Amino acid sequence: MELGLPFETYVEQYRYKYLALYHAIRAAIHSGKLPEGTRLPATRELARLYGVSRGSAAQCYDMLMAEGYVVSRQGSGTYVAEGIAAAADQPPLAERAPALSAWGQRLMSRSGEYVSAQLLLKEPPPGTISFANARMPMEDFPYSEWRSALSYAGGSGGAELQNGAPPEGDIELRRAIAGHLRFTRGIQADPEHIVVFSGSMQGLVLMFQLLVDPGDHVVMEDPGYQGIHRGISLSGGIPLPSPVDDAGLIPCEWDAGLLVVSPSRQYPTGAVLPLERRRALLNWARSRQAFIVEDDYDSEFRWGGKPIEPLKMLDDEGRVIFVGSFSKTMFTGLRIGYAVLPPSLVEAVVQAKALYEPISPAVLEQRALARFIVRGGYGRHLRRMTRLYGARYEALRHGMETHVSGLFRLHPGDAGLHVYANWLRSAEEYALFQEAARKRAVMFRDAAAYHRTPGPPAACFGFSHLGISSIEEGVARMAQAWRDMQKT
Repeated sequence: MELGLPFETYVEQYRYKYLALYHAIRAAIHSGKLPEGTRLPATRELARLYGVSRGSAAQCYDMLMAEGYVVSRQGSGTYVAEGIAAAADQPPLAERAPALSAWGQRLMSRSGEYVSAQLLLKEPPPGTISFANARMPMEDFPYSEWRSALSYAGGSGGAELQNGAPPEGDIELRRAIAGHLRFTRGIQADPEHIVVFSGSMQGLVLMFQLLVDPGDHVVMEDPGYQGIHRGISLSGGIPLPSPVDDAGLIPCEWDAGLLVVSPSRQYPTGAVLPLERRRALLNWARSRQAFIVEDDYDSEFRWGGKPIEPLKMLDDEGRVIFVGSFSKTMFTGLRIGYAVLPPSLVEAVVQAKALYEPISPAVLEQRALARFIVRGGYGRHLRRMTRLYGARYEALRHGMETHVSGLFRLHPGDAGLHVYANWLRSAEEYALFQEAARKRAVMFRDAAAYHRTPGPPAACFGFSHLGISSIEEGVARMAQAWRDMQKT
């Protein structure tokens, strides 16, 4: 199959082969070298042609399908969609591309990572049991109580809807967050030191823009959240991936001025950073005059074990930026995150936030959330969901250990919405197992996207959105997929 440019050219630009293959095929479609209606090779043949795993080939097709470049015809194969290829009289895409700034070019060079992240928001095919996502089912959410909070926040007859909030967020929400953190995490936060963002990722990127000069090293966990790596790179920094073991990030004397870490529940492995390592990180920050971003993305759902005090609680020099989010604890569409800042950073962060959002967005939801927290609804919701998620985790753990213990080793977990699992067999068998599981209508996340340096295969299994019967059925399908492989 002719792709227009050598596959190796794209391999040089993109870290993962599935991204290189995706961009190569997309470019060939745009250029017209793969005309509409062209039948593409099956994933097994595509993998053989370009030296990738079948799982990578399937992920490439999934990305192309999600963007409408290809269509799948039942029992026939995968075809280039109609109306996609460039017209013959149009100049090639590269000639029509606008002249972007260095930042814009960095952004576009990593666009495939954003596409792959968006795939997690897609609903799986009907009948599929998907462990790929980790979100709260809305049937478990106290919607009537939330609706009442929204009504209160709007005021009588909507009188409050026209009233805005400063860039740092509604003061009532910042007070509510400060009280919640003081009670549940032991963090003594002043509302004036809290800034509200449209999701925690907005806050993280803004911190990178404020604290990182082009060429600066920024320490991050490996494996770690790919959005962190992308945010550092696009801000001009140089990510410095540092290894993680069963106890979390391994402290080191890094030559850097900023560290991003998830100590309460490492992403994605779930490791809890012990106290001695936390103190080592603070000592490093003190000696380097550096800042630490503490990413607390979903540790509030802790059903087992003893909570470890946040890094922020140990910080007596104003070195730790504590970043939290309500998108996991509430619902995905509620894009509200926040940061508890050292006093020395508050003014700069507020000024930067004001540049993007002179008036804080989603003020109605902010005020409703403040009401929800202060009236106790948020605490009751967390306690209820923690019990539910604990039971679902136990169902997944028991099922995996009973039926597929020879395939995966689950990392111990006592919090969160997903579990990390190492694959115990060969990389070749892992790729084949992914395809066999897909045929049995069960999906899970390949953890390769979280690793900056190649490592043995691993997977992430989200369970928060699945009932216990669905979890048990999903594990049974995986066991059957492995048996299917033994027959071929």
